[in-house]
Amino acid sequence: MINAVERALHDIDPVIAGILNNAIDGKDISIDEACELLECSREDELNAMVMVADMLRKEKVGDHVSYVINRNINFTNVCIKRCGFCAFSRDFREEEGYLLPMEEIVRRAEEAYRFGATEVCIQAGLMPRMDGMLYIDICRAVKRAVPDIHIHAFSPEEIMYGALRAGMSIEEYLKALKDAGLGSIPGTAAEILVQEVRDIISPGRIKVKDWISIIKTAHRLGIPSTSTIMYGHVEGSMHKALHLALIREIQRETGGFTEFVPLSFVYREAPMYRHGLVKGLRPGPSRDEVLKMHAVSRIMLNNYIPNIQVSWVKEGLEMCRMLLNAGANDMGGTLMNESISTAAGSMNGQMLKPREMRALIRSIGRIPVQRDTLYRRLRVFDEGQDHQYQDPLDMVEDTSIFGSYHELIRLDRFRYKHSFLHKY
Repeated sequence: MINAVERALHDIDPVIAGILNNAIDGKDISIDEACELLECSREDELNAMVMVADMLRKEKVGDHVSYVINRNINFTNVCIKRCGFCAFSRDFREEEGYLLPMEEIVRRAEEAYRFGATEVCIQAGLMPRMDGMLYIDICRAVKRAVPDIHIHAFSPEEIMYGALRAGMSIEEYLKALKDAGLGSIPGTAAEILVQEVRDIISPGRIKVKDWISIIKTAHRLGIPSTSTIMYGHVEGSMHKALHLALIREIQRETGGFTEFVPLSFVYREAPMYRHGLVKGLRPGPSRDEVLKMHAVSRIMLNNYIPNIQVSWVKEGLEMCRMLLNAGANDMGGTLMNESISTAAGSMNGQMLKPREMRALIRSIGRIPVQRDTLYRRLRVFDEGQDHQYQDPLDMVEDTSIFGSYHELIRLDRFRYKHSFLHKY
């Protein structure tokens, strides 16, 4: 592989080759250098970048590709904020607004655990007049019912809203969540961590400085988080490079990020795309942009964040195969329910069974690993073991038993009602 990389670097622009050689030597690339890579337009340069990212991946984490058995529980789509990229949220007056009562949230967590899930990922809209203790009570109820499940829940935006509604400081609120059973938080609500971009696509959403403060506070309290970027809309290469540099700087300081997840903007149902609300909006990233984003993420973060995750929901399985050879090493989760990307128009399904994950990983000559939320290995599937083991989730023939987003927004029994807010 090294000889192939050397040949590829020999044939490209010396500036790009120099940046990639520095990465191979273990040096941190600068913001400007990351921008140079993201601006590459020649196929030979992209190929060289992908090869270097793949080599760094192999040196850092080997040939294992991991996944987690989890379930998403998006307990309401009612939200006081109307972000231009979000097709999931509904105003409380809209007919499609829903809210899962506490017993249904707990039932879904219990069901997930019975089918082998080690994690529930809980996120939702920001309901008007929400009781600030709701998130804490959700954690407590889920942990009481399923003590062994990991609760991965509540973005920095949700934490800020919950703390405000509860009349608590961010630190007090995070401590209360942790005491109630919160294990980690998703580093979502990040989009692009450059304020001028946020002011275009999501004015009124959490500010960059607040996102950073909440993430750092969580890490200091021993609550790890993921990190993400959502790209392919109005941002430029410099914005993406600045975002990556900020994630790297936070990780240098706290060490609290478990992974980095590039997320393509799903445009089809996004209000800012459907209604032409944002000038210069792109309909998601191109194939080459997606490849570059994952490769540059590996190159720029390799010394600090070992795990680069692909989003099968946003990219589809064929693209995931390519990305696992472009620096990524993790397939994410089974999900069981996926609402947010589905609402935005993603057509890649709402669930992926463990055996399907393993088959995809095997198809590129890599070794499947079931992990937990914190990347501890639970099961390594050595050669031939894939067919000797069946997860409970693999044995589910009719996945409709878990319900779907499109069904959920039509169900009368979960229709949003103000009375729910004080009866959870």
